[in-house]
Amino acid sequence: MNLEPLLARIEPWGEVPPVERWHPEAVGEMDLEIAADGRWIHEGAEIARPRLVRLLSTILRRESDGHYYLVTPVEKQRIRVVDRPFVIVDADPDADGWWLVTNVGDRLRLGAVHRFTVTATPDGVAVPEVPVRFGLAARLGRNLYYRLVDTAEARPGEDGSVELGLVSDGVWQPLGRLAAEDA
Repeated sequence: MNLEPLLARIEPWGEVPPVERWHPEAVGEMDLEIAADGRWIHEGAEIARPRLVRLLSTILRRESDGHYYLVTPVEKQRIRVVDRPFVIVDADPDADGWWLVTNVGDRLRLGAVHRFTVTATPDGVAVPEVPVRFGLAARLGRNLYYRLVDTAEARPGEDGSVELGLVSDGVWQPLGRLAAEDA
């Protein structure tokens, strides 16, 4: 599918359009995949224009059927997402906690609303993720994960395990757990 007609239907609503209010009847499927490392691949070729990826990311949502869709007021196109659609690529601390930045330019305050949970990747590795918007989440990138682990504190678990994490906006943010025999 050619992306240009889809993009032509998007009006300038600012940063993120109100896709949660759009419920088009026209539904299709598009040959677009978001790889686990955050690359957007359309018809076998990586989309190399960051501004285009950012624009597409603003009309993406995950629906109750578990599928991901690019949505406009008149149509929605189902796409494939290998793991999570976004990757957290940077984090900046301040006096109260951490700000996270995704590969598509979202900036989130790590806290009660945007909170880490540790889930398994398709490879079975436990890695933190954080909700972003519209049912979408961002997986913590490997380099950033190790940087945060260097600043993490360890808390003992009741079962003898050790949980690594940090506090942001007064909320404990888990980064992972070491089993009792590995702690």
